[in-house]
Amino acid sequence: MAISNQNLKYLRKLRGWTQEEFAQKLRIKRSLLGAYEEERAEPRIDVLEVVCDMFKLTLDDLLRKDLSDNKGNYLAKRRAMKMVSGRADIPFVPVKAAAGYLAGYADPEFVDELNTFTLPMLAGGNYRAFEIIGDSMLPTPSGSVIVGEKVDNLDEVRNNVPCIVVSRNEGVVYKRVQKNGRQKNKLTLISDNPAYHPYTVNADEILEMWQAQMVISKISSQQRWDMNQLTNIVSDLQEQVTTLKKRMN
Repeated sequence: MAISNQNLKYLRKLRGWTQEEFAQKLRIKRSLLGAYEEERAEPRIDVLEVVCDMFKLTLDDLLRKDLSDNKGNYLAKRRAMKMVSGRADIPFVPVKAAAGYLAGYADPEFVDELNTFTLPMLAGGNYRAFEIIGDSMLPTPSGSVIVGEKVDNLDEVRNNVPCIVVSRNEGVVYKRVQKNGRQKNKLTLISDNPAYHPYTVNADEILEMWQAQMVISKISSQQRWDMNQLTNIVSDLQEQVTTLKKRMN
């Protein structure tokens, strides 16, 4: 790998940025940054100049010096710090990284690139945090961060427990999980907002599941129901009950 390509990748990881985040800062496409890091293309000089300004480096440093040798293996140090802290180091998956997460969720290097944080009340276990968008889980507001603990066995999930569900077809969603007694290979995902109808997914489509432990949201983003919303929800529930009665009869 050319020195400049290697240095771009090293500097990105030094800051804990994803390729998408770094590409936005450089005002280039993520695919182009990927081509630079994989040495499928030579970085343009104007891009390298932006990197130099960002990290207070010279072009000579970027083009001729292996910065990882000069500053040590940052990722190894970062992992060591995680082990020493004794706290759960929680990778954060923002909405803009959700699409890439489906491809990289099992790749330790991809996970290492995610920004992390710690919570003193979570001292152990395997945790991950996901940003959610939309009103399907109201009163949990859009933009909230759900901190979940890894579910290793789907059979151990209790009914109606809220979880982050990562699946091939649905992507990353936050729903309550209901087991299907008759069809054990299917799970029903239910929104807290009754305006959204439940739907089923095949268990073999699920890549990961994280049982919600904490919800982090801004005070200003807390939402309240208004009377029109409540009227529409009640009407929708009545229609659902009527439909269920017809099916039972």
